[in-house]
Amino acid sequence: MFLLTFLLWLLPALEAVKVSPLIEKVGDHKDFKKLLRTRTNVLVLYTKSDTSGDPHLKLLSDVAQTVKGQGTIAWVNCGDSEGRKLCKKVKVDPNSKRGGAELLHYKDGTFHTEYNRARTFKVSSLCFIDPSGPPLWEENPEAKDVVHIETEKDFRKLLKREERPILVMFYAPCECCYFHVFGGLKGVLAGMNVHPAEFDGLKQEYNVKGYPTFCYFEKGKFLHHYENYGATAKDIADWMKDPQAPQPKTPEVPWSESGSSVFHLTDDSFDGFLEEHPAVLVMFYAPWCGHCKKMKPEYDEAAEILNKGVDSPGVLAAVDATVHKGVGDRFKISGFPSLKYFVKGEEKYTLPQLRSKDKIIEFMHNPQAPPPPEQSWEERPSGVSHLGSEDFREALKKKKHALVMFYAPWCPHCKSSIPHFTTAAELFKEDRKIIYAAVDCTKGQNHELCKQEGVEGYPTFNHYNYGKFVEKYNGERGEDGFTGFMRNLRGRDQEKVGKKKEEL
Repeated sequence: MFLLTFLLWLLPALEAVKVSPLIEKVGDHKDFKKLLRTRTNVLVLYTKSDTSGDPHLKLLSDVAQTVKGQGTIAWVNCGDSEGRKLCKKVKVDPNSKRGGAELLHYKDGTFHTEYNRARTFKVSSLCFIDPSGPPLWEENPEAKDVVHIETEKDFRKLLKREERPILVMFYAPCECCYFHVFGGLKGVLAGMNVHPAEFDGLKQEYNVKGYPTFCYFEKGKFLHHYENYGATAKDIADWMKDPQAPQPKTPEVPWSESGSSVFHLTDDSFDGFLEEHPAVLVMFYAPWCGHCKKMKPEYDEAAEILNKGVDSPGVLAAVDATVHKGVGDRFKISGFPSLKYFVKGEEKYTLPQLRSKDKIIEFMHNPQAPPPPEQSWEERPSGVSHLGSEDFREALKKKKHALVMFYAPWCPHCKSSIPHFTTAAELFKEDRKIIYAAVDCTKGQNHELCKQEGVEGYPTFNHYNYGKFVEKYNGERGEDGFTGFMRNLRGRDQEKVGKKKEEL
């Protein structure tokens, strides 16, 4: 009888949650201080007993594998004698919390914030680096009625089982894409992040060429896209009451036919016009170019003043270089918009800095050579090693830890990351085992290299160990993120060395 009772008591204990070895159990205050000192990004679970944290430990065990190398998850059991002392010293009392557990985030050795985000695998994994960051769409209470689809398998299941009409939004993670409040709909609203490459087949199947793309289904069959209708919650809710095929787009009126004051030139009229006008600023553009569209109103307003003024210092003209390719090729136009200033028919300056009405008018009244172009990142001396397809493998094989930034010079997010990445590289340039490297994916054979390394967007950061890919870096793109990541790795290296010495 005693044996049976003992086995019944033991069974639940054996079935207790298996805690991942990646979760560090801490009880001693000195060990806790060392953890915060050597790790820059730590999430600590405090529990009132060894079982009160089970739901959290189960989730965090999965999360720990995903965030490996980006941060540390630790567990303190405030219910045992050693843990009780530690919890008292750090002034944490999980008994006062619902469920007897509390999650606190520590950054760079000090308390950062209480982790009170949604307790799901996706949210916990993605928000681990910055628990106080903006909420994910799934956490938005206004999106509670939206079905969030994670996999293609779940997407197919939804189409198969759902009798009601479905409007699916295929999106990439950006705030401008999200559904907001909808009420009283007869159909189902669903959202799916299809930006990762694994969904390329799905994007091709439903002709997803931009984000967001809305697809309407009835009884599991795709009928049409939601296109050229309003983008507000009311617009979509009204459309769902009577779903219609996409409205035809209103043809865009060519700029040359819009009645602007700009002189629009062709291959045939270009040279003659420059002979008649001693000072001309020419904008070479493409109708589809977003930067050109943004600049057109400014250029039109400047032309209204300069092209109609009696004592004007010069005139403004434009050339659609996608139609009049002869002129575009002659002046080696490779990007849009391109502005060139001509004096008596001869090209004098290329002016990339002119974008606003005031700047254009100011220049025409006082034409000056533009400032010299900034040195490229590769040309500026720094601790970053700029690699290409010819030396990438060889350089990384020699380093224990390499953080590589794959970028494109024109990419805004790359430009904002460069100074922080460069600063981090400077801090570690004396460490022979570390390299911060960069690859310009737009140069020569580098495009193929970037493709091989799984680069799908810019910037992409990869961590390598002696030339072997370890993981993608998805942490903060500031100096703290880049340096903290490397400090975390070096801290682990030192701990391993210390353990080996103890064993000897």
